[in-house]
Amino acid sequence: MTKDKPALGFIGMGLMGAPMTRRLLEAGYDVTVWNRTNEKTAQLLEAGARPGKSPKSIAANVDITMMCLTAAPAVEAVVFGEDGIAGAKGTGKLLVDFSSMRPDLTAEWSVRLRDTNAMGWIDAPVSGGVPGAEQGTLAIMAGGETAEIERVRPVVMNLCQRLTHMGASGAGQTTKLVNQIIVGCNVVVVAEALAYAAKAGVDAAKIPDALAGGFADSIPFQLFGPRFAGGIYEPPLGKLALMTKDLGTASDEAAGVNSAAPMTNLALELMRLLEARGHSHDDITILRELYGDKPLR
Repeated sequence: MTKDKPALGFIGMGLMGAPMTRRLLEAGYDVTVWNRTNEKTAQLLEAGARPGKSPKSIAANVDITMMCLTAAPAVEAVVFGEDGIAGAKGTGKLLVDFSSMRPDLTAEWSVRLRDTNAMGWIDAPVSGGVPGAEQGTLAIMAGGETAEIERVRPVVMNLCQRLTHMGASGAGQTTKLVNQIIVGCNVVVVAEALAYAAKAGVDAAKIPDALAGGFADSIPFQLFGPRFAGGIYEPPLGKLALMTKDLGTASDEAAGVNSAAPMTNLALELMRLLEARGHSHDDITILRELYGDKPLR
């Protein structure tokens, strides 16, 4: 670590957190890591990370604590639970939360944390999936105070191609829900379209190249099209349960502001159907099973 680089903590070594931490280590930052299950930290420790005893101990000994967790209950436990971040002195320190959850909870908990230990909270959910985390090309949408976001920008830019300040606390989470509505509906439509192509006698594997650059093209189409066509599940890109969780939140939030969400609700119901069949923790590519149990080619 050099004198101009803040000491970092990272909590949550899942599909996204682990490659994000690795990028910070490669950028020369001193990073202390913690995960609920120790085995997920092993490779990061081998790469040079320091082991943290608890979220509280990490927050007490670094300048910026980052976390990427599965859902609001995990965030609440890590921040306000036993040996949580809120138990450390937080004056002059920042928490950057890459998790996805309800905007109102983020706004409420950011106030609670600042009142408890004076630590600032930035909600900074991400888009780009595992490939984006590995390549440092994520899109990050942030909510919080301008000065605090600008303070973490040099660090966070090691993880992304774009960090956009969307507004006050919770605005980042709202923007992530917009992202998930677009992506969640898109991947269901891609699976449906490729199933149609295959059943109509067209080689579905050729569809992504055939439509590249046209109005139907998109990053999700190019990412998931080949996976749907070929029945490719590895490497995993994200659990179905996480997308279902986000679309459920988006549906609730849309209803709360009286915004119609028929496409969101349809995609959500289709995903819940797969969850009912026991696929909750499968890779999101399992969506192709809605249209048949064989490769679409």
